[in-house]
Amino acid sequence: MKLEVARTLSLETGVLAMAGVTDGSRLYAACVDGRVYEVSPESQEIQPFEGGHTSYASGCVLTPDGKVLITGGYDGHLCWHDVATKKEMRRIKAHDFWSWDLALAPDGRFVATVTGQFLVGSEKYEPLPSALPTVKVFDVHSGELVHGWELLPPVLSVTFSPDGRHLAAATMMGEVRVWDLATGKPAGSFKTPDFSSWGIIKSPHYLGGIYGLTFAPDGASVLGCGMGPMVDPMAGNGKMTWQRWSWNEPSPRLLTQVKDSERGSGLMETIGFAPDKKTFVMAGRQAQGTWNAALFNESDGGLLASLDTKGRITGHHFTGDGRLLYLGAAAGQGERKDGKWPAWGKIHQVKILDTPA
Repeated sequence: MKLEVARTLSLETGVLAMAGVTDGSRLYAACVDGRVYEVSPESQEIQPFEGGHTSYASGCVLTPDGKVLITGGYDGHLCWHDVATKKEMRRIKAHDFWSWDLALAPDGRFVATVTGQFLVGSEKYEPLPSALPTVKVFDVHSGELVHGWELLPPVLSVTFSPDGRHLAAATMMGEVRVWDLATGKPAGSFKTPDFSSWGIIKSPHYLGGIYGLTFAPDGASVLGCGMGPMVDPMAGNGKMTWQRWSWNEPSPRLLTQVKDSERGSGLMETIGFAPDKKTFVMAGRQAQGTWNAALFNESDGGLLASLDTKGRITGHHFTGDGRLLYLGAAAGQGERKDGKWPAWGKIHQVKILDTPA
C-alpha cells in the first residue's frame, strides 16, 4: 500500500477541521479566521459561507443528505448553515468556553460538542471541575439540548458509535467516558496515562490529551490519538500515539497500540476508519520522524503506508470508494508581503494506491 499526494489546494487561512460529501466533489473547511469554506477539488474553486464565528472555527460536520453544515467555534457557538445558499440558518450558544470538537450521529439526528478550560484545581495542578456540562448533545433538526454531561475539562474529542447508540468523549488527562444515548447514563469509562505529560522543564504544567477519537467498526472498542509523555512542554516531542481500548467490559483493557518502531515524535490530531473498515488513518504534526500521516491495519495495528506533508494536519475525509483521502492542514503562516499574508491553509488530495481488495 502507498500514499501519494496528487494535488494540494491552498486556502488563505489555516484549516482546523473538515467534512465532505461521499464522492469527494465538495469539501468543507472550518478555518482559523472563523469562517467555513466550500472547496471543489476538481475546479479548485473556493467559496466562503456567509457569516461565521467570532473566533477560530474548530469543527464542522455535514448531514447525511449533504444539505446542512454545522460548525463549532472558539466563541462557544454552534452554527447551522444551508449548503446550497451558503447562509446561516441557526446559531446557538453551546458553551461559555471553546468548542474543542464536534461529532455527528451516523443518522444525522444528533450533534455533539465538547468544551472545557484548564483551571488549576489542586496543589498538584490537576484541572478544576467545570461548573457547567462539558459534553453536550443537541437535536440537529430543532437545535434543542438533548443531553449535558460533566467530564473533567478540558474535553478535547468526541465521537458517536457506528450504530448511533453511544457517545464517547476524551480529555486532556487521558480519560475516556462512554454514555448510552437512549438512557443518558454512563455505559463505560477508562483512563490511560499515555497521552498526558507533566512538564518539569522551563514551564511546569500538564499538557497533551486525546485529540482524536473514534469507535472501531464493531463498536466494542475505541481508538484515541495524541502525543505521548515528555518532560519539556516547549519541545512538543512526545511520541506519536494511538491506542485501542475495550470499553464495554467490566474491566476495560488496552487491546493494541502503535508500535515504537513505527512512530516518530509529535502531536496526532485526527483518527478514523476507511470505508472498507480494514484500515484507519492517524495524522497530525511531526516534531521528529519520517511521517505525519499514516494508514494502519485494523486487525493488528501495523503501519501500512505513510507520508510527510510538511505541516500540521487537523482533519481528514475519505471518499466512499476508499481511493482518495483528503487531509486538512495548516502550514507555516510565513511573512507578510505587499500588505498580504501568504495562503497557509492546505487541503491535500492523497491517492491510496494498491488498496487490498
